Amino acid sequence: MELRSLGPGVPDVTCIGFGGMPLSIADRPDVAESVRVLHAALDAGMTLIDSADVYCLDDDDIGHNERLIARALREWSGDPDSIVVATKGGLIRPGGRWESDARPDHLRSACEASLAALGVETIDLYQLHAPDSRVPLEDSVGALADLHVEGKIRAAGLSNVSVDEIRRAAAIMPVASVQNRLSPFFREALDEGVVEHTKREGMGFLAYSPVGGGRLNRKLPDHPVVSAIARARGISAHAVVIAWVLGRAPNVIVIPGARTVAHAIDSVVAAGVRLTQEEDRAIELAEFSIA
Repeated sequence: MELRSLGPGVPDVTCIGFGGMPLSIADRPDVAESVRVLHAALDAGMTLIDSADVYCLDDDDIGHNERLIARALREWSGDPDSIVVATKGGLIRPGGRWESDARPDHLRSACEASLAALGVETIDLYQLHAPDSRVPLEDSVGALADLHVEGKIRAAGLSNVSVDEIRRAAAIMPVASVQNRLSPFFREALDEGVVEHTKREGMGFLAYSPVGGGRLNRKLPDHPVVSAIARARGISAHAVVIAWVLGRAPNVIVIPGARTVAHAIDSVVAAGVRLTQEEDRAIELAEFSIA
């Protein structure tokens, strides 16, 4: 599988990584099946797993996904040191809600908890999950910079940010990567210049929800443009869309999630797909309704 740069200070990773969230939120598979899904992704060649402390059910379940990944790596027949694990801090899950807490003291304690959950001394890539409107961005980023200096994180990244926020953060510390939403349904990372900025600055761009996420990805097999390309190529509609997202820029790395072995393996198919200019343009111009 093609390798792409995840940014300064982090090893190159496969252009398709594994998004861990579906294995730990509502309707998650049991632990044994989740480990099988992770092993299938790794055996298929993925070298990046993306997680977060809040990929869980609620605040009593914090770290579920990280603990699951740690177990899967311990039990995997391959070399766990060849896998880059990225995680995030800056959100909380009171009562199952998603809320921000990017105060420096919370980020420090969250990082310490993530280190313990993952069973490592240094986190490969630690990302600010989202800016907190109640906390100056510079304060949150400063906490990550301190964690980097202390050796608790190898590299730092940002998620759910604008170009201006990336610039402000980069003035404080090296920013390895940015993780924002990107799919044919949601193109703000392209329209607002985030992908272009990260490419120009040598940062990796992690595209989450590349097939739309949730109910939207279920629309793809019936989408007239996507389904026609999928039939012609003998691949799934989801693989077509992942290939389209990968084609937006050479620094884009997609991190689709999966709850089943079949879906994990299907995502890897996209790595070998090169859309023609006509196919790419057809998807570019097509309507992708979120209704």
